[in-house]
Parts: sequence; structure tokens; C-alpha cells
Amino acid sequence: QVQLVESGGGLVQPGGSLRLSCAASGSIFSIYVMGWYRQAPGKQRELVAIITNTGSTNYADSVKGRFTISRDNAKNMVYLQMNSLKPEDTAVYYCNADLLVVTGKRVGSWGQGTQVTVSS
Repeated sequence: QVQLVESGGGLVQPGGSLRLSCAASGSIFSIYVMGWYRQAPGKQRELVAIITNTGSTNYADSVKGRFTISRDNAKNMVYLQMNSLKPEDTAVYYCNADLLVVTGKRVGSWGQGTQVTVSS
């Protein structure tokens, strides 16, 4: 019913930048919260940043001041601008959406993930 597709991951040197994008499609009526999570090898998935449909944001302490989340409500897209990347940012980054489908059901949906590797 709902698909989230991430793009923009890759290999970058420490101090570099990447921009992740996530497109939501399917039987969507409205999207409340969109966000980014990440999972490093051997670790649990953790919140990176979220943004509500009114633009309120919340960030993990580890990325504050370096990452910026934004969204385009008209296109059902969310972005994550990542600057000053560190090796500890290496992880698979997942897009998440809390949304209402056209049948009236509220669901949470995940993308398939995109790898971000920060290494020299």
C-alpha cells in the first residue's frame, strides 16, 4: 500500500557531506511525521531526526548542528542534509513515516535503507 524509497547514500570522507532523500508513494492520505533512523553494525536502530507535518523537528544529540532534516509535503518527500560527517555516522539509514492511508488506517512504514559510509 505504501512504499518509502531512500536514495543518496554512499562513501564519503570524514568532514564531507551527503544528502539523503526519501520518497513516499502509494495509497497515502496524509503524512504526520517523517524521520530518519540509522543502524550501525552490531547496534540497535536509533533515531537520527524527525519532522512533523507542521515543520517541528527533533534531532539526536549526536547529530545536532551537523544534520538538517526537511520535507516537501506536496511531494511526500523528506530529506536529510548531513554535514561534517564522522566515521561514527557510518550506518544504514532508514526512512520512516507515520501516516494515514486512504482507507482511514494509520500506519507506520519503513524504507529499505541506504548505506552511508564515512571513511578515509
